[in-house]
Amino acid sequence: MDLQTRKLNLITYLAQLQDESLFEKIENYILTNFKKEDHSEFVPFTAETLVERTEKSEEDFKNGNFKTQEDLENQSANW
Repeated sequence: MDLQTRKLNLITYLAQLQDESLFEKIENYILTNFKKEDHSEFVPFTAETLVERTEKSEEDFKNGNFKTQEDLENQSANW
């Protein structure tokens, strides 16, 4: 079972959960562990950086510097 399917199954399970104490335990576990993780490497992009990245991407595309979906699928098949 792939990760996306597992996530959807968990969401479905949580949506149907009626035991508030179990839900609270799950919620506390998630919130406690998320707070413990180091998220310092996540720095939001500035508007200027986003514009620069977009312009660079558009230039790369115009110059043919990109891979198609098929290219990526072929590459990942060899992993």
